[in-house]
Amino acid sequence: MFPSLPPITRWLIIANVSVFLLEFVIGERLIALFALWPIGPLFHPWQLVTYAFLHEPNNLMHIVFNMFALYMFGGAMEMYWRQRGAPSFYVLYYFVSVLAAAGTEILVLTQTQTPEPVIGASGGVFGMLLAYGWFFPRDRVLVLPIPIPIPAWLLVTIYGGIELWLGVTGRQDSVAHFAHLGGMLGGAVMILWWRSMHRERTHFDG
Repeated sequence: MFPSLPPITRWLIIANVSVFLLEFVIGERLIALFALWPIGPLFHPWQLVTYAFLHEPNNLMHIVFNMFALYMFGGAMEMYWRQRGAPSFYVLYYFVSVLAAAGTEILVLTQTQTPEPVIGASGGVFGMLLAYGWFFPRDRVLVLPIPIPIPAWLLVTIYGGIELWLGVTGRQDSVAHFAHLGGMLGGAVMILWWRSMHRERTHFDG
């Protein structure tokens, strides 16, 4: 499977899996230093990025789901931007989504005064999900528990609506739903910027 992946996505998955295995050796220390903590004595600036390479070691499905989604949607988007001569934009897009997710979640943690760390690649993954639905809206995707393939745009809409509802109602309070939404928001800003730059280049070339 991995040899068929474009290189950046492959290395992102390898990095996440490697850190996940390392957590079994020095898990608590990694969480303390590199998870995303609310603004305070445990917060450090590098956590705005490093949290996205950590996953819950006692929940295998956490990393399995994120890496499978990164494989599906991230791989497709890397190939899309690579074919357009912009592989570096893929890297920028992913980490802007990660940063936007972190910023959104910090605001929520500060408002709710929740002293819990945030970990997981979901912010970047949700950014990739948004991009896939944006650029390939009619592609049909089969994602459990939905039993039939649905258009990518509908999948993005459903996931976004669920995350907003869960975040506002406080259900599944152990999941950073607003970080997921923040990742999608960061992705949307990047896509609008990409389209604006592409239009300007096309106009100039014409």
